[in-house]
Amino acid sequence: MAMFNPQQPAKKDPVSFAPDPVPAPVRETSPAPAYSASQSAARQPIEREAKESIIAADLTIEGKIEGAGHVRIAGKFKGDVNVQGDLTIEHGAKVNGEVRAKKVIIAGELEGNIDSATRVELLDSGVIVGDVKAGTLTVAAGSRMRGNVEFGWDEKSSTTASASAKPANGNGHGAENGAAS
Repeated sequence: MAMFNPQQPAKKDPVSFAPDPVPAPVRETSPAPAYSASQSAARQPIEREAKESIIAADLTIEGKIEGAGHVRIAGKFKGDVNVQGDLTIEHGAKVNGEVRAKKVIIAGELEGNIDSATRVELLDSGVIVGDVKAGTLTVAAGSRMRGNVEFGWDEKSSTTASASAKPANGNGHGAENGAAS
């Protein structure tokens, strides 16, 4: 005689839902290259375009700006600007402070020095009161500037040029401004 247990129908248990687990914080990682390994190694990954931050015309801000993106100032800003991207000072805007940026475009007013820019463009409505050190400088007719300018020098040649450009009489002025001998 064969014995078997007949299957009983499955009982339906009440279903309980557990709350969803809290997701772990997302960490930003560097993006994968835009090419696959099967493509040529000579092809470069696509660079992401830098973002631009804007200080609107009706704002006045005091502080410090630092970062890797581009900055456009249409209002008033008092403080230093140190960005790895471009700085644009719009027509009617005013900046009081030191500036370090890759490219500086001035249509408004800057009261402060520009240091180590690759390119500086002073547009026809632009005003600079301060010193400028840049790789290249473009000055439009109608613009105004009060200060000293150094452009076209790289770091190595600027140190040798400054050593050879010292005045002969040692008082900080050339012979035409110093005492006659």
